[in-house]
Amino acid sequence: PYYVDMNQNLFLQASLHSSDKNLTVFVDTCVASPNSSDFRTLVYELSKSGCGSDPSYSLFPSPRADIARFGFNAFSFANRFPSVFLRCELLVCRYRDFASRCYQGCVSRVKRNADS
Repeated sequence: PYYVDMNQNLFLQASLHSSDKNLTVFVDTCVASPNSSDFRTLVYELSKSGCGSDPSYSLFPSPRADIARFGFNAFSFANRFPSVFLRCELLVCRYRDFASRCYQGCVSRVKRNADS
C-alpha cells in the first residue's frame, strides 16, 4: 500500500519491460474502486480513451517511450472506505507508428441519438 493524504498530488509511472526497444506505452483508461476485486460496482473514472475524466488527472512528459507518467489528486469514496485501488489499461504500440492508437492521444467519442 501507498499512503497519501486527501487532495495530495499522487504521481504514477508505468514501465514496459521488454527486450524490444521499438515499443512505446500509452495510458488509455484508469479507474478507481474501494474494492480491489470489483471494478464495476462502485468506480470512479480518472481517464477514459486517453482523455482525463477527473479535472486533476494529467499526463506528464516521460524520459523514454517505454515509460508513461501520470498523476491526480488523492481522494476517497465518501470517507466510507479506508482504501482506494486503481486499475489502469495501458496500450503497447510500435515506437513512432503514428497511425497506432498510442499516438492518437485523447479520443473522445461523440454519442449519437438513437433515432439518427
